[in-house]
Amino acid sequence: MATRYWIAALPVQSADGASIAAAKTALWGRLQDSISRHSFDTPLYRFTVPDLRPGTLDSLLALSDDLVKSNIFIEGVSHKIRRQIEDLERAGGVESGTLTVDGVPVDSYLTRFVWDEGKYPVNAPLKETVASIQSQVAKIEDDMKVRVAEYSNVKSQLGAINRKQTGSLAVRDLSNLIKPEDMVTTEHLVTLLSIVPKYSQKDWLASYESLDTFVVPRSSKKLYEDNEYALYTVTLFAKVVDNFKVHAREKGFQIRDFEYSPEAQESRKQELEKLLQDQELMRTSLLQWCYASYSEVFSSWMHFCAVRVFVESILRYGLPARFLSVVLAPSTKSEKKVRSILEGLCGNANSSYWRSEDDVGIAAGLGGETESHPYVSFTINFV
Repeated sequence: MATRYWIAALPVQSADGASIAAAKTALWGRLQDSISRHSFDTPLYRFTVPDLRPGTLDSLLALSDDLVKSNIFIEGVSHKIRRQIEDLERAGGVESGTLTVDGVPVDSYLTRFVWDEGKYPVNAPLKETVASIQSQVAKIEDDMKVRVAEYSNVKSQLGAINRKQTGSLAVRDLSNLIKPEDMVTTEHLVTLLSIVPKYSQKDWLASYESLDTFVVPRSSKKLYEDNEYALYTVTLFAKVVDNFKVHAREKGFQIRDFEYSPEAQESRKQELEKLLQDQELMRTSLLQWCYASYSEVFSSWMHFCAVRVFVESILRYGLPARFLSVVLAPSTKSEKKVRSILEGLCGNANSSYWRSEDDVGIAAGLGGETESHPYVSFTINFV
């Protein structure tokens, strides 16, 4: 599937009393023939734009000024949702599938585009149609920000918990490393947890008994070791805990405050399980919303492109509307040849006019981003 397409509109010139429809059909045949003979690998499709309500020239000029900015916004929202879908599928270990719009692949929706008159009446003022599309896409973007923020909040909470459980012994949660039998707590005795630098373990074992008079001999046991530290227990009389901490710190050993509580450990475990469930539920829900919203935004985008083709064609070719709009997906190596074919079908007068020194200025008047050619043309990117 191509991810980059051109939407172009060529002027239709009827002669000898031929109808516009007949002239349009003849031009389409000539274009098909030229593409098949000179750039056969370029997909070519009709892009059917209905006979919209053009309004006044002033209104079209005013509208054209906003079309490119609006297109950038709508295209941007489409790409944001697509990237979010990819992130969510990757997070769930789901293989990326083909995105659809109204039940068909996105490329098929573009190449078989049909205007939805139920949603966008053709007799409505163009300004209203554009405003409706902008409002709908803006609402979806706002909704996405809220949903993504909620999902990200749960991910952040899980991330914080995971960092506590997998980080350095100096800062991580120790509860899942301690067993009840590792701790001694009586009226007079208490077990402390010492964080010993990995390469100072011999020093710890040789000196911990002498850090205070009331340390239980041979009470230290190693429970865990990571890349930086080792976790040791030490049992001593409760009355000398403060002094022992001071002496241990002077030797470079960190005594971690820890109170073993099966209830608290179980509570943390349940909290983690709930957050994991919440994250997966939110991921699934957000993914389904993104699928539906991408379809909605992409459909709105293609209707917007149809309006853009119509407006720019009227401003360039005049009234009544006489243009043939098409979709092409040329390869990079074929672009120059396809441009030449399209230009050749515009007629000498048009080509000469649009090659004038005012190319850039005229194109800017039709929307700034409009590509400078003797025909209407702009590029859309799916990704």
